[in-house]
Amino acid sequence: MRISEAARTSGVSARSLRYYEDEGLIAPGRLGNGYRDFCRSTIDRVRVVRSLLEAGLPVRLIKELLPHLAVEPDADTDAVCAEFLHEVQSYRDRLTARIASLSDQRAALDTYLRGARRTGR
Repeated sequence: MRISEAARTSGVSARSLRYYEDEGLIAPGRLGNGYRDFCRSTIDRVRVVRSLLEAGLPVRLIKELLPHLAVEPDADTDAVCAEFLHEVQSYRDRLTARIASLSDQRAALDTYLRGARRTGR
């Protein structure tokens, strides 16, 4: 299917599909005229990518995970999954630290604003 139909089917914009391709997250086929040709498995991968992005994972981590999703489970895959889960946990911990820092900054601004309102500044 062409990009417009793939966008409609996957629920992702054509621009996002081009971005996913540029980032190496998907690899649609090409027709003789150079148009992209999206098969069902590529649409399925687009949905996985979109859900991982919506979960907040960066493209770097998604790129690492995608090659292993189609592989049969074995010891190496288990090691990759454990490493990936560690990366996700580490990313989550960094987000938590950033949120705490932003919350502290917001509290400091709230304190400043309360003081400024009392003094009329």
